[in-house]
Amino acid sequence: MVVLAVKPLFTILVVSLALLLAVVLLWPPSPFFQSSLPSNSPLGKSDIWSIRRIVEWRPCKWWLQGDLNVLPVKSNGYIRVDCYGGLNQMRRDLCDGVGIARLLNATLVLPKFEVAAYWNESSGFADVFDVEYFIQQMNGFIKVVQELPPEIASKEPFRVDCSKRKGQFDYVESVLPSLLEHHYISFTPAMSQRRDRYPQHAKAALCQACYNALRLTRSLEKKASELLEAIPKPFLSLHLRFEPDMVAYSQCEYSGISSASMNAVEAARGDRKPWTGELARIWRKRGKCPLTPNETAFILQALQIPTNTNIYLAAGDGLMELEGLTSLYTNVVTKSSLLNGEDFTSMHGNTKAALDYYVSINSDSYVATYFGNMDKMVAAMRAFKGLYKTLLLSRRAFAEFTSQGFRGKDLMQALWKAHRDDYALGRGSALPDCFCEFKL
Repeated sequence: MVVLAVKPLFTILVVSLALLLAVVLLWPPSPFFQSSLPSNSPLGKSDIWSIRRIVEWRPCKWWLQGDLNVLPVKSNGYIRVDCYGGLNQMRRDLCDGVGIARLLNATLVLPKFEVAAYWNESSGFADVFDVEYFIQQMNGFIKVVQELPPEIASKEPFRVDCSKRKGQFDYVESVLPSLLEHHYISFTPAMSQRRDRYPQHAKAALCQACYNALRLTRSLEKKASELLEAIPKPFLSLHLRFEPDMVAYSQCEYSGISSASMNAVEAARGDRKPWTGELARIWRKRGKCPLTPNETAFILQALQIPTNTNIYLAAGDGLMELEGLTSLYTNVVTKSSLLNGEDFTSMHGNTKAALDYYVSINSDSYVATYFGNMDKMVAAMRAFKGLYKTLLLSRRAFAEFTSQGFRGKDLMQALWKAHRDDYALGRGSALPDCFCEFKL
């Protein structure tokens, strides 16, 4: 009798265990569990893009689909935004300038892109962007004119200096009086300003200008489209920054780079001497030092980006130590390798930057080694287009882990975890002024 009673009990136990195992295997994993799986196997098969995202940034409906305030009948005057630097810095200035002009109830004159010998640049706004499209898309947000009234056209605008202001800049207090007095002013937006104080219609004008109103000229877009078509698919666009002036400006020192690169950096330093000793270590751990191509390749490996990935190198001229990347990732293409020589040599800085921008916002994935103006604009525009395979490599994490003595597989494991969390949470993937956070 005892033996007979054991069989049903054993059968019940086996069935229960089988049901429990089935529940465990079939139960949908939480995003935190799913995203933590690859961290235990940094040399496994899953790449960073397989991580389930927990947060996404999407354009806010309040400006994308919201009702616009009717523009006032009378304007307070005319504003021209003077933009300096590289293309993406000028684009940032233009976006800010549109918001400021709407804030001050001004009519916007087409912006002035300053000629810059440093950037090998002589092209203006109309050489890069479609003017008619810009005016059309800004209709209802702000009035834009190509030509000034005769009584103003013969005058130069009154220049308002916003650059030397300390603290948060208030345009209503500091710029509006000059606009009301002179009726035609120009300025370059201050680096420090309080956009949170803008009324919603001014924020909406800024967002519309940045993400819906700037389209390349037809000829430039045609060239950019041809470049995009020539790149092997699928591909990753990599914005790599390791030029002599960039390294010199960072005030960082590097060991293990060639003597030619060292000499190029020293020639670009000028009065900006590198930090030394403890200050140098602190500076590096704060993430202030650009990643070398070799360090970039190591991080890409840690993120399980296959070494046969097609990579478009979105970078300026004079990139140093490139073999540190291309010796491992061999399918790397550039503008100069895909465009004919005559086309490439005739291009100015803004034109080249525009091509990189166009390719990067349309690439299958985008990785940046330095969170500069281009990276901010590209990441935000990719979010606007619903493209979320975007990642900003963490210089701070790399410096922190290497300073703690992490090497090899341990370093890869730590870098995987840091970037996995950044990617899952959508950190740094959009500009918060125009985007809202969505929990997935």
